[in-house]
Amino acid sequence: MEILLAIVIGTAFGFVLDRIGAANPTWIGRMLSLTNLHLMKTILLAIGTGSVLMFGGQMLGLVDVGHMSVKAAYVGVFIGGLLLGFGWALSGYCPGTAVVGAGAGRKDALAFIAGGLLGAAAYMATYPGWKASGILNDIAGGKVTLGTVPGSSYEGLTAIPGDLLGLLLGAAFIVVAFVLPERLSGQGRAVPAE
Repeated sequence: MEILLAIVIGTAFGFVLDRIGAANPTWIGRMLSLTNLHLMKTILLAIGTGSVLMFGGQMLGLVDVGHMSVKAAYVGVFIGGLLLGFGWALSGYCPGTAVVGAGAGRKDALAFIAGGLLGAAAYMATYPGWKASGILNDIAGGKVTLGTVPGSSYEGLTAIPGDLLGLLLGAAFIVVAFVLPERLSGQGRAVPAE
């Protein structure tokens, strides 16, 4: 049943990603160049809504924090994030949107997926060297969260309750999503001559 549920949810999520343009490198490029912020607004709204629902559900006892998994912080995560961001800007895909693009029939998405798999294989082959370099050692306390989460085994970097912080950040993302314009002023519009 869990596999079937994962397939249904994954298909629905992929459909939504395709409909909002997240699997189209042109829309990604417009977002990253700040010429069209529609996709950015959608992403901020989704993250904010998810955060409010998750942390609100936790406060109401509907979400079990025992299922929460926090990854350790280390220098390699930041390097990996920079590489992912660079690759995203260069190709217009991230791993998830590339799978959706491939499902929609985009051949460039297949090339991106092949490159990602090749990169993962290269990382696995060279893992002992990366581990020995020290960039995979924990920093900032390892597995920590921004705020303390009641009922979890993770420490918080601040004394602010994590569920309250999650609600506030989620609400801030939602507000930014509604306040942000679709386009930055003057971008993509004809300006009358004076």
